[in-house]
Amino acid sequence: MVDKGGIPLSVTTSAANVHDSMVFEELLDAIKPIKRPRGRPRKRPEKLHADKAYDDKKCARALKKRGIKRRIARKKVESSEKLGRHRWVVERTLAWIAKYRRLTICYEQRDDIHEAFLLLGCSLICFNHL
Repeated sequence: MVDKGGIPLSVTTSAANVHDSMVFEELLDAIKPIKRPRGRPRKRPEKLHADKAYDDKKCARALKKRGIKRRIARKKVESSEKLGRHRWVVERTLAWIAKYRRLTICYEQRDDIHEAFLLLGCSLICFNHL
């Protein structure tokens, strides 16, 4: 999950044959509080843009429960062309992560080591942004 600038907010790993919507709630809950100059820190984003793969009842319930506005193209109803204005940010971040060759092909036998390299890659992206 990334912000509108492409900076990773939360990452998680899953098995190769698990659909992305199955770890959706885990990603939402992994977002750290966003610090603001005044007031209490905002825990969750105001709205979420996602592709048609996340258009199911489970994801909609998870967003409604957390008070996040849903900006997901509906299957067989809406075109995903409008979504492309926001989706390219996620694709660019994935390209930044793929720049680290060790993350594109999983060489590690243990998933905790791969997740550590993934977090290291995301922290390098944040560092380069600063």
